[in-house]
Amino acid sequence: MRPKKNNRRGGIVLESNFEQVIGYQFKDKDYLKTALTHSSYSNEMKGSLPNNERQEFLGDAVLSIIVSDYLFNRFHMAEGDLTKLRAGIVCERGLFEMAQKINLGSQLCLGKGEEMMGGRQRPSILSDAFEALIAAIYLDGGLDQARGFVLPFVEDFLNQKESHGFQDYKTTLQEIIQQNPEEKVSYMLVRQTGPDHDKRFEVEVRLNSNVIGRGIGRSKKSAEQLAAREALELMGQ
Repeated sequence: MRPKKNNRRGGIVLESNFEQVIGYQFKDKDYLKTALTHSSYSNEMKGSLPNNERQEFLGDAVLSIIVSDYLFNRFHMAEGDLTKLRAGIVCERGLFEMAQKINLGSQLCLGKGEEMMGGRQRPSILSDAFEALIAAIYLDGGLDQARGFVLPFVEDFLNQKESHGFQDYKTTLQEIIQQNPEEKVSYMLVRQTGPDHDKRFEVEVRLNSNVIGRGIGRSKKSAEQLAAREALELMGQ
């Protein structure tokens, strides 16, 4: 579907609910429009519109610091293991899957040729646009807003065991507890805060009726993993 035209800058009309989908309302929508403008469309416009390549460059750096900071604080891993885990998240395939979750391809402004060649589903185009979108949020709202947008995707990735090699703290804890058949481990959601697009879940892990760990995450699975990690640290594991 070709972008509609109006009398605003570049004539690009954004889908009215896209900002709701990404959970961020732009103060300056030009950042968003630029993020969604592929070079093929800009070229058709004789260069009158900026394309998203510069924002992609910035978004790559912002994404890297957000993911690096998160992994450093969440996992007690060696540098090499952290690097491998980060690479799996920020690679083209990983970003392409994140872009698909928000149906980013449907929002892009593509040139006629790129449109005909299926550009809306091309991993390289979508992953670049996703990085440009991160930069748009960063430029408009700062690092905390960009972090709030990125981290739910990161946690979804980490919750898919087959996609990465990080330690599964819940499984490790369960294996230890099972050595004593009379003991039972359970997880209890004790608090849920924040708006729908930026929720926080607090979970306690209990050994029988005793709390042995707590975790706070953007999903219940993430909070459970963090609670299990704290329990393992308490046990000296």
